[in-house]
Amino acid sequence: QVQLVESGGGLVQPGGSLRLSCAASGSIFSPNNMGWYRQAPGKQRELVASIASGGFTRYADSAKGRFTISRDNAKNTVFLQMNSLKPEDTAVYYCAIWQTGRSPTWGQGTQVTVSS
Repeated sequence: QVQLVESGGGLVQPGGSLRLSCAASGSIFSPNNMGWYRQAPGKQRELVASIASGGFTRYADSAKGRFTISRDNAKNTVFLQMNSLKPEDTAVYYCAIWQTGRSPTWGQGTQVTVSS
């Protein structure tokens, strides 16, 4: 069993920044991928960014140049630094971990609201 605990969401003005964190615990093996998805009201969940345990990263076009994903393998923690936030970034952000031969595990989600 794997558990994910997210933190760092909140309310921020347009142009502001937030840093999301997600700590994984339980049966975690390497290599694995960790990442962030988001879901806005009335929309499908979409990938924001992911990072492999070896460091390879992938970003949605909407995140490129504004968001940075990173991880601390020793602590099984993934971070998402979000800068230049826009109202359209408003969503519930979910952390996920993918391990070979296992179904992905999802966090409970953290709300990010970008509004003046």
